[in-house]
Amino acid sequence: MGKLVEEPSLKNRVQVFTDRAHAGRLLAERLLNYRGQRVNLFAIPAGGVPVAAEIARRLAIPLELIIVRKIQLPSTTEAGFGALNPAGEAIFNDGLLARLNLAKEEIAAQTEKAAASMRRREERLRNGKPYPQLAGQDVIVVDDGLASGYTMRAAVQFLKRQGAGRIIAAVPTGSERTVQDLLPIVDELVCLNVRGGWSFAVADAYEDWYDLEEEEVLEILASLPPQTE
Repeated sequence: MGKLVEEPSLKNRVQVFTDRAHAGRLLAERLLNYRGQRVNLFAIPAGGVPVAAEIARRLAIPLELIIVRKIQLPSTTEAGFGALNPAGEAIFNDGLLARLNLAKEEIAAQTEKAAASMRRREERLRNGKPYPQLAGQDVIVVDDGLASGYTMRAAVQFLKRQGAGRIIAAVPTGSERTVQDLLPIVDELVCLNVRGGWSFAVADAYEDWYDLEEEEVLEILASLPPQTE
């Protein structure tokens, strides 16, 4: 079971961060013990990038992207029933699928749609660069929040297969149920704003929240100090 690091004063509150950059600066303060350590930092685009960029600056470590994609429901772009990792492996929300009664053809079609989107993002945002073999090194993986948590699960699954040592998931906000579900598969989960209740939206933690375009992701990456091998 992983260790949970949260901020009790932010528990169950909404609009606690001005924007993703503000959340990233607060999150970075909880990760200062990794400054100067051999640690790999990954962001889940698009929303995780401005959060992770602040961590990269504060900890003075390079930032890489890990491309994972939510497998969307046929009827909406907001909700999903699973996620794909960079190897194309799917993690499904079996409980949700049992309730939805989706046909196998619908599941396959939505999964392929997610895979096509992921391949395009790999080329656009990572230039087809191969993922590193981690050889037991610590990894911090960042997103802007945990709703169902399946994209984070997909990222963690892939990083373990790449040989990651300790895995630290770092998010500004998260559903209490998802946080508890994720703890057994990570070594540490830093989530400042844990919220309970039946309804949860990542956006509610932010005063200014919007869907990032890929162009903005590329601009943020270009603003960071050059990576050194």
